[in-house]
Amino acid sequence: MSYQAIVIGAGISGAVMAEQMASKLGWKVLVLEQREYLGGNCFDHLDEEGVLIHKYGPHLFHTDKQRVWDYLSQFTEWRPYEHRVLSQIDGQLLPIPFNLTSIRKSFAAPVAEAMIQVLQERFGEGARVPILQLRQEQDPLLQQLAEFIYQRAFVNYTSKQWGVGPEAISPAVTARVPVVVSEDDRYFTDPWQAVPLHGYTAMISNMLSHPGIDLQLSSPMHTRVQLDWNARQILLDEQPFEGPLIYCGMIDQLLPDSAVVLPYRSLRFEHKHLKQKWFQPATTVNYPNEHAYTRITEFKHITGQDHTGTSITYEYPCDYKPEQGLEPYYPIFTELAQQQYQQCVAQLHQFPQIVALGRLAEYRYFDMDDAVDNALEKFSVLRLRFSV
Repeated sequence: MSYQAIVIGAGISGAVMAEQMASKLGWKVLVLEQREYLGGNCFDHLDEEGVLIHKYGPHLFHTDKQRVWDYLSQFTEWRPYEHRVLSQIDGQLLPIPFNLTSIRKSFAAPVAEAMIQVLQERFGEGARVPILQLRQEQDPLLQQLAEFIYQRAFVNYTSKQWGVGPEAISPAVTARVPVVVSEDDRYFTDPWQAVPLHGYTAMISNMLSHPGIDLQLSSPMHTRVQLDWNARQILLDEQPFEGPLIYCGMIDQLLPDSAVVLPYRSLRFEHKHLKQKWFQPATTVNYPNEHAYTRITEFKHITGQDHTGTSITYEYPCDYKPEQGLEPYYPIFTELAQQQYQQCVAQLHQFPQIVALGRLAEYRYFDMDDAVDNALEKFSVLRLRFSV
């Protein structure tokens, strides 16, 4: 069979690119996925008790990008869903990000109201202030508030998540944890917030159902595709392949002889089914201080599924150790890691047909909507490069 393009990986980034090449260019596209199911880390499925769960932790779609919403809406109906998170702090469940409600539950009334007044005067109603910025404020009340949030809600959680002290984490990560100067307890504020009505797997399956797409599961890249570094050729079934190769895997694994090994943080999940209707009052409850796990997710809050039991997942951050069957989740945002990534990019310039796409191949953290937008943008560039 003749293919015009190859995609390695059937996660959301690879699915967008494969669908666009098939539908917009009329290409025959081979998609190779090493797992036995599609969807990448968005994969969801019914557990043994019939509860729809997310195998790789909660995936929550939200976006402020009209074109991303319109694009995905071709492949799914939506269930409106606004994510809310609680954190167990000093025996109470407080809204996270920390907001005015959290402040009032954490401090005596006169102190709390004074803090709120200073916050509103300094930043304005509705502002979202990164915690590390708040720590730089000179006002004694803001200093007291910032230190409380930093010590009780932020520092231990972040250190568990990344395996280092919070000062070593990129500001791009810490900025994701603001203090909200309002009573809005939504975790996200984007205009479009929802989850696919029938799940992410069903949505991505619809994306890959185009007749021009040949999806092959349980098919690691090496079973059909090789890189000939001497001839600087891509081989498909041992024959030269001239079309684009969209690669969504770990970029360092493309290099010969493991020349560079990029570091990652990973996650270990412990799934449990309980013979009770509900387990906790919100989808996610964070545990920053007392436990090795960082959070517990209860999936029925996301899906709205009616079931007599409930399924929950404990989430344990850890170092990435592939020999333990773990998956790479988060790139490490250190200067050394970024230098190593650039070494990978430089070597892959020998293969101009390769398009690195997505979280692992571009060594970046993407929210789902950013992953879709990035894939649509890369398709626009590819279309100019390769289409006749």
